[in-house]
Parts: sequence; structure tokens; C-alpha cells
Amino acid sequence: MSFQTPITVKEAVEHVHAKKYLLPAIQREVVWEVDQITRLFDSLMRDYPIGSFLFWHVEKKNVGGYQFYEFVRDYHERNSRHNPKADVSGEDDITGILDGQQRLTSLYIGLRGTYAYKEPRKRWDNPQAFPIRRLYLDLLGPKKNGDETDMVYNFAFLTDEEARAGGNDAFWFKVGDILDLKEQYEVNGYLIEHGLMQRPPKQAKFANKTLFKLWSVVHEARVINYFLEKDESLDKVLNIFIRVNSGGTILSYSDLLLSIATAQWQKRDAREEITSFVDELNSVGDGFNFNKDLVLKSSLVLADFTDIAFKVDNFNKANMLKIEEQWDQIQDALRGAVRLVAGFGYSRDTLTANYPIIPIAYYLKARGLPKNFDTSARYTEDRQAIRRWLILSLVRRVFGGSPDTVLRPVREILRSARDGFPHQAIVDKFKGTPKSLACTEDDVENLLRHQYGKGYTFSVLALVYPALDYRNRFHIDHIHPRSKFTKPKLRQRGIRDTDIDFYLENVDLLPNLQLLESVPNQEKSDTDFVDWLAGTCKSPDARVSYLKRHFIPDIDLSFSNFREFAKQRKALLGDELRRILHMSKEE
Repeated sequence: MSFQTPITVKEAVEHVHAKKYLLPAIQREVVWEVDQITRLFDSLMRDYPIGSFLFWHVEKKNVGGYQFYEFVRDYHERNSRHNPKADVSGEDDITGILDGQQRLTSLYIGLRGTYAYKEPRKRWDNPQAFPIRRLYLDLLGPKKNGDETDMVYNFAFLTDEEARAGGNDAFWFKVGDILDLKEQYEVNGYLIEHGLMQRPPKQAKFANKTLFKLWSVVHEARVINYFLEKDESLDKVLNIFIRVNSGGTILSYSDLLLSIATAQWQKRDAREEITSFVDELNSVGDGFNFNKDLVLKSSLVLADFTDIAFKVDNFNKANMLKIEEQWDQIQDALRGAVRLVAGFGYSRDTLTANYPIIPIAYYLKARGLPKNFDTSARYTEDRQAIRRWLILSLVRRVFGGSPDTVLRPVREILRSARDGFPHQAIVDKFKGTPKSLACTEDDVENLLRHQYGKGYTFSVLALVYPALDYRNRFHIDHIHPRSKFTKPKLRQRGIRDTDIDFYLENVDLLPNLQLLESVPNQEKSDTDFVDWLAGTCKSPDARVSYLKRHFIPDIDLSFSNFREFAKQRKALLGDELRRILHMSKEE
């Protein structure tokens, strides 16, 4: 292995585009965030080193012995995150990238590709939430000091419409257009054609200097320094890959596990199996945010390895083959667990930890993967016990820190369970430990201060609404409509200034929240609660039933009495939480 003659960014991007550079199956699937990509281009423009690369030369006659993938070209956070499998049936040798995938991907996306990420405050299932963006460079001036960054050049991922709307303060140059300026004199032509030389002197000078620098960085500067490994032994290449990538936090141990599984599974392509399975799990119900870490950790736990830590010693061939042998059962167990949790009303926004899925999957596997576990009446008590354990583990945040310290003892209990899900045995096991499920009076008070829009709020409400059929869609609803809680509207309603701060501080807290089915919630909208209740509950009995079901005090429920309402509902919810938590028998 030795250093080769460096090449230009243009040459490297062309090789990626022509599929001369491919990714061996041991490589992970990660794309840098946009700020990492813009920082890379800023470094190039400032002549900063961007590190060396490690390439692997594979002769055509041996290409068929390995699996290769293409680079991501047009990244889409929801629809296109995976590297497509490469067709290596051509006549050329292959260059595999062992170190430098993220940098080369970033260079390609910046010069020839696109990047679509979700805009804030838009729903995941909204196609308009993921506009197509390209990398642009402002030719009129450097990065503003107020941007709290040490970058000099103003690179940004923009939609084409955003770039055209730059106005007089910015001239957004599409970075990929530099590839069309094949000769240096064409840079001058571009500056003149677009009127940049007629700008004020400071802007014209900056535009001239910046565009020429970008052309030089892409076309002339030989900044891609790389080693070339020609030994085609997979064991050696895998060892090099681990050495290069495990020295710091660049590659997680879960990435290594997937890499080694991919190299060592005999009958399946581990990478395709696991990444497609993650996508499948994430599509259950209203959608989740699981990742390969969950699936890989689940594989270690469900295959009953003694040591379930992500460390290289556990990544031996025997362990990988054992996971491959049990892969169908592991998948079925996880599918069942995720369907069950979705049936409890959870989704990507409310499942605040992923690892509680693993004990549920282990329990299902240990019980022989019973059919229709999530719906059959014969498993009702089991589901209730699992649901209660799940909620308590989430609100007590027991899987934070070191989840293995929970997974190992819980697995031992589940392994010997004979009479249903052993919720109480798990509670007893962790008594007096930092992972205890017990709640103190202070804990109850903190639960009552959970707010609208926060992940744990659903779990706390789910504790006090155990009888709801969560297969129907429920919304977290403001009992007194949130839209009424602004200072001008409160003053218009005659709320005293001394009470306004209380209204604003408590509108989003748990005492003003309930779980309501989506249709009634939409009908309720911003109607005053006292009026909506009168229209919904036509009889005194219906009103009493509704108030009892939602732990709402039977008092004056008018908006002007919000202070007393919040006080009394907090007391009712607190009593119910104490009753539920006492049932854990841990106090």
C-alpha cells in the first residue's frame, strides 16, 4: 500500500459519476449534514487539508467475489437514503473506497447532486416538507460575522427559487456550474455576462477572486491524496477498514457490526436485509424513527449472546452466522413488538427511547412468536402488563445512559417467565437501583409538569388513560384552547393582569391536556371548552361521565376560572398517578 499521484476534485467526482469509484459492502450508509458539507467546501477554498483517502483496487476478474454499492447522488432524507447496489458486470477494474466515503459523497452532492432534508414544523408525511436543494455560493461577499461560524465563504444549500430570490445583497452561484467552465478564461466570461464586474468595487473584487478560486480548487488543485491497497484478501481489507475507522468516533461499533455481518453472512446480504428491515419497521403505524443500532443490538440480545456490547470481540464469524441462522425469528419478533407498541398509540414523536422494544421482542420470541399477539383477546392481560412496563420505563427513562445494564437482567427474567409478561418481577429486580421504576412524590410532581409538544407527555397521559383503544388515532388536546392564550386575547376576555402570567405559564402543562380522538378534537378546535362540553354532552349523566373519564373537576369550567380548574385537575391527575404507581408495589 502506497501513496499515489494526487488527483483533482473534478477527476474524483467524474470517477464517482462514471461508477469507477464504488463502495464495498462493508461501508456504512451515512450522509453528512449540510453544515458538514459546506464546511468541507469552505476548507477547500481556504487551502486547508481535507485528509487522505484509502482506495482498494479490485481487478475485473475478481470483482464478482464481492458486493459493491454506488454513491448516494441525490440524497432525500425520507425517500432516498440508501446506496443502490452497483452493477459490476462491465469490463473495467473497480476502485473501492475504504476511507473517504463521506468526503467523496459530499463533493459529488455539492457539484452534481442534490440534498433534500425536512423543513422544521412540517409533517414527515408531507411531500412538500422535503424541497430539493443544491449547493450555492454567494459571490458578493463572505460569510457574515453574525452567523456564529468560523467559515469565510458563504456556501448554502438552497432551492433554485431561493437562489433566484437573492436580490441585490447576494448573487448565488450554483457550485456545480463550475464544471461547465472548463477553461480558466471562461470564468471571466461568466463574471462579465452576469454583470458581476459592474458591481461596486468591493463586491466585484470578491466575486472575481472567489469564482477563480473555486475554479482552481475544482479543476487544478490536486487535493485528493490517496493510498491504494491492491491486496484482494477480504480478511486483510476488513482488518484495514476496522483499523482505519475504529480509532475514534468516526465509525460506530454498530457500523462495524453491520460491516462484518455483511462480509461474513453466507446466504443473505446483511446490509440489504437490515437496512430494508429498518425501513419496514419505520413504516408501521404512524411511523417510527428506528435505526440499524436497534436491529443490531436486538440481534445480539435475541440470539442470546452472553455479551451484548458493541465491541469488536463480539464480531466474530461464529456470532455473525448465528444471527444469520436466527434472522427470520429475529425479524418476526421485532415486527410483533413494533406492531404492539404502535397499537399502544406510539409513533416517532412519542416513543422517546427505542431500546424498550428489545425486551418486548425477546419475550415474544421466547413465547414462540404467538400469532395475532397484538389483537387476540387471549393475550389481553399480557398486553396490559407489557404496556404498563413500557410506559413506566419511558417516563422513568431507565434506558438512558447504559442500556445494557437494563437489557441483560431483564432478559434473564424474561427467559424464565412462565405466566405472562413478568412486569412485577422486573420492578422488583431494579428496586433501590438507579434504574428503579419507583416514583417519589417529587417524581409525580415532575410528571405533572410535562408540556404539550414534548415526547414524554404522551406516555404520562397514556398512564391515566389505560382503557383507550389506541389503534384509533388520538390527539393530545388542550382542554382550554391554546389559541385563546395570548396577552391581547386574555385582556379582551377580562383576565386580570395578575392572572395573565399564570394562564400563559400553564396553558401547555399536563393539567390542561387530555387525549381526544382525532375527529372530536378537530370538531372542538378553538371553541371555548365550556361551550363545547355543553354541545357534546347533552345530558347531565353524559357530562358527569365525560368529566370522570378525563379527570376533569366538576366545577365552573368557564375560561375565567382557569386558575381554579388547573389547580383541581392537577390534584385529580396526581391522585390517579399515585394510584397507578402504587400498583407497582415498590413504595
